[in-house]
Formats: sequence, C-alpha cells, structure tokens
Amino acid sequence: MKIDEIKNGIVIDHIPAGRGMLLFELLNLDSLDCPVAIIKNAGSAKMGKKDIIKIDADIPVNFDIVGYVAPSVTINIIKDGTICEKKSVTLPAELRNVIKCKNPRCITTVEQELDHIFKLTDVEKGVYRCIYCETAAK
Repeated sequence: MKIDEIKNGIVIDHIPAGRGMLLFELLNLDSLDCPVAIIKNAGSAKMGKKDIIKIDADIPVNFDIVGYVAPSVTINIIKDGTICEKKSVTLPAELRNVIKCKNPRCITTVEQELDHIFKLTDVEKGVYRCIYCETAAK
C-alpha cells in the first residue's frame, strides 16, 4: 500500500496500534476539509505494529488530547515536503472537556455548563480523576 507524502502538514507517528481511531475522533479530524490518512497496524521495528495519522494541512493540534491517548507519539511538522520540526508529548497534568465523568452522581451531570476537568493522579498508570467527585476515567 502506498500513501502519498504530504507537502505541508502534520504526521502523528508511533501511535500504539488500535488507538489511531480514538485519536482521530477526539481531535475531530473528520470535520477537516483537507486530506487525512489513518494508517492502522503499520509495521514498526520499535513497536511491532503502530498507527499513523497524516494531515495534509497546517492545523493546530491539541497536544493534551494526543498526550492522553498516546503519550509515546512523535509529532512531525512538515513544510515543503520535509520534516522541519519533531515534537514529543507527555501525559498532560489536566484534561479539560476531553473526556466526561461517568459517575451519575457527579455535579457535572446536573450542572451542564460545568467543564469536565480531570487531574492526573497516577503518572505511572496514567490514571485521571474527576476534580469534582474523584471518579477515575476509564
């Protein structure tokens, strides 16, 4: 299979296999009016298999979402067909309106205008908890 190179845009590489679609959905890439390629289960010497997302446009990317879904990714910024910058991400300390609290007793289920805010409580396990009710995110 051959996926054309992009001239100006972003390549999100080293996504753990099977996590590419979740990242695609959380970043709302389906609403873009430019070519977006999702490559699933690509071979990788480091990871065995990986997913890759190529966006053929220079758009802002929410690094908190990327770090939450796949903190091991590499983000390549492409200009004029060459990589001009490589960025790596980590687990964000806080997630705001990325995921929703699943606790039916949480105040966010009653107060619709409240932001859904989760704090990173366990870095090693990647556990986030709601700041209102302390329910762990799944």
